[in-house]
Amino acid sequence: MGALALLGPPLLLPLLLALLDQAPGAVAQAQVCSVSQNYFQFEENTNITGPLANFTVPEGQHVELSSSSTPFAFEIKDNQLFLKTTLDYEKNPVLQAQMECKRGNTVVTHFSVLVIVLDINDNAPEFPFTTKHWNVTEDTQVNSVVIPEAELQARDEDKDDTLFYTLREVTQGASSFFSLEGANRPALKLVQSLDYLKMHTMTFQLIVQDTLENTGPSHTATASLVLNVLPADLRPPWFLPCAYLDGFVCLQAQYHGIVPTGHRLPFPLTMRPGPIYAVDGDRGINQPIVYTIVGGNEDDTFTIDSNSGNLTMAKSVPSPTIFVLLIRAEQADGARYSVTKATVEARDAAGNSLHFLQSTFRGTVESGSGAGVAVKDATSPTRLLRIWAEDSELPDLNGAIRYRITNSSDFEMDGQIVLTTTALELVGYLYAEVEANNTVTGATATAVAEIHVTEQKTPATPSTGEDAPGRPGEPGGGQRFSTVDMAVLGGVLGALLLLALTALLILIHKHYGHRLNCCSGKAGEPQAQGFDNQAFLKDEASGAPAPSPETRSAPPEKTPAPPDLVPPDAELPLPTRPGPEPLGRAPGTPAPAGAGESPSGVRSILTKERRPEGGYKAVWFGEDIGAEADVVVLNTPAAEADGASDCDAGSEGSGEEDAGGGARPAGHDSTHI
Repeated sequence: MGALALLGPPLLLPLLLALLDQAPGAVAQAQVCSVSQNYFQFEENTNITGPLANFTVPEGQHVELSSSSTPFAFEIKDNQLFLKTTLDYEKNPVLQAQMECKRGNTVVTHFSVLVIVLDINDNAPEFPFTTKHWNVTEDTQVNSVVIPEAELQARDEDKDDTLFYTLREVTQGASSFFSLEGANRPALKLVQSLDYLKMHTMTFQLIVQDTLENTGPSHTATASLVLNVLPADLRPPWFLPCAYLDGFVCLQAQYHGIVPTGHRLPFPLTMRPGPIYAVDGDRGINQPIVYTIVGGNEDDTFTIDSNSGNLTMAKSVPSPTIFVLLIRAEQADGARYSVTKATVEARDAAGNSLHFLQSTFRGTVESGSGAGVAVKDATSPTRLLRIWAEDSELPDLNGAIRYRITNSSDFEMDGQIVLTTTALELVGYLYAEVEANNTVTGATATAVAEIHVTEQKTPATPSTGEDAPGRPGEPGGGQRFSTVDMAVLGGVLGALLLLALTALLILIHKHYGHRLNCCSGKAGEPQAQGFDNQAFLKDEASGAPAPSPETRSAPPEKTPAPPDLVPPDAELPLPTRPGPEPLGRAPGTPAPAGAGESPSGVRSILTKERRPEGGYKAVWFGEDIGAEADVVVLNTPAAEADGASDCDAGSEGSGEEDAGGGARPAGHDSTHI
């Protein structure tokens, strides 16, 4: 309606006047300017390059833009109307071109062209800030508005747009404390009580969108919101140590101390579990604390330092008494305070309960050490020797104990530490008496300090010569070796040992390998154990017992067996190695040649010349056995004999050497006794 109203008075008035002055026939015949189209409608940002409208102009007339047209929006060229500006709904929702049709300087008629601009969502919303910092006190009431809506609203050039807001947490857990009042109302409100001790800074992202999701073109904007929680005075002072139940309540300590009767302590009382001390429960405020005694201080026996909370005695207590003092800790601003109990027990100090925990303390120090050197603990040389005593009845007075050495000028006490007063040259043991004195009660106790003066360690000097026992340039020469040195030395020695063992095994294999192979190949052969062949029982001359297998025997001589003891059809193989060790020799039988040189002194009892067709076997017995022996030749499979012959062929003392190299027949083995 607003756009059409603009056409009213300027355009209609000349037309009405012209119609009144002319008759209907005259109007139809009059020649005036006209336009092809006088109403247009476009969306904003539309780019129009061609002519907007065409004019019909009678001869002798011309068209001009009136000053009442939208400035800088139109121009006329060759009786055509052009738009020379970009359509922007937010700047000009309606554009109007007012034209005058003139003949010379006389206005013949007026007419206009109207352009309506349609709005589209072409602008993104904007926040007036990038990051907003806002302070909120810890005691802000729940559901109250923390930041008003006007502080967080975004602007959108698209005037008809509706904005939607979202609050997204950056600090984990922050969304449980704050929220927006609504999707279209960005006011921030508190939804949970704040706690400065748990979270004192919270960061959010505030997001705005000009449409709902999936509803056409959409634009968003983002800003940061930082909330600083300011501590409020919510908690009273707390006496330490205290046990926290939550962020607002802490079960504070109560104190206990002991004083001697009849004495006034010149120093502050030692309290348990610690000195009287309180802090502001609101650590963010941390108000100074003022201490006072508000009850239980009979006869003003005790005083308290208002700033430190140290409790001291104003006068002595004559008899055992228990004082229950009420101590108040108040903030310096007077806003809040707390009260706790301090129980002080006055005990009788007539007895002497001062004592050392051990009668002898042992320490060590190097000879040559100068004055002022601390004595080390002999049981733990890395620690200093500490000598200390305690009062079992008045443990709170242990701080009043002083120590001194009474019988030696070589040492002095520095608190509980023993120091040398001179250079100690002689190596040995020194003994000093240490006296402990309670400066309050006057009680004393003594103990002995046994100090071992040891030899001074030789300082390590770097070796620069090649003749040093250690590596050149290594500190200490050959007196000290590091773990790396010993590891390298062990590795070298191990390698040398391995090489030596390898060489030894090669030599053994080279010289004695054939013997080792022989022995390993015959390890499974049955040995003669004194069994008799039942086939020859009828020829036995006597029932002599079988010789003992433990009887030591010498290597057998190779002599032919008697022909009467060998069956005529038997083939005796020629042995290639000594047979079974001889177990004995029949008495009265002459010893074979060389028997006297044998350690067993044995001689052959079975002799016979060598048979040309085969080998022979010889058997000896010890001189202490007076029985005859049966000799049996057993045949064995050829495979076994062949296996043995391969080994026996190279054995020392074989039958080949003794019998002149006769061949051993296949299929025969050794003789068993």
